[in-house]
Amino acid sequence: MWRARRMRSGEVGSGSRERGANALEFALLAPVLILFLLGIIEFGRGYNAKITVTHAAREAVRQYYFGGDPQTEAQQAAGGLAVSASGSGGPCNSSDPPHDVSVTVNHDFTYDIAFFGSATINLSETATMWCRGSG
Repeated sequence: MWRARRMRSGEVGSGSRERGANALEFALLAPVLILFLLGIIEFGRGYNAKITVTHAAREAVRQYYFGGDPQTEAQQAAGGLAVSASGSGGPCNSSDPPHDVSVTVNHDFTYDIAFFGSATINLSETATMWCRGSG
């Protein structure tokens, strides 16, 4: 008897209509959610590159302070990133007047998000140490 009532009221086919509506909603939202996920991944990659460039600048200025080559030290600290480094004011000697020793590290980061294309952003970081010298 319950089945007969459902058939008369038209409730029998409503389950398939709901499944169709759910499939349509998923088809409309899935690309947006996937693009959002890809954007999060690219942001994470860029943030990781920025942290690596900051680390490379700090390590390079520490070594440059004592007479090391800033480019070599930055490249070693950056791991697999292609970085360029330039220093000023180093190395620090005890006979020098007080001054700053600084190193600037640059990296061109390219991000690529599907359907939006790609672009290159220059990530730059400058690290500075104070050379006390004889003053």
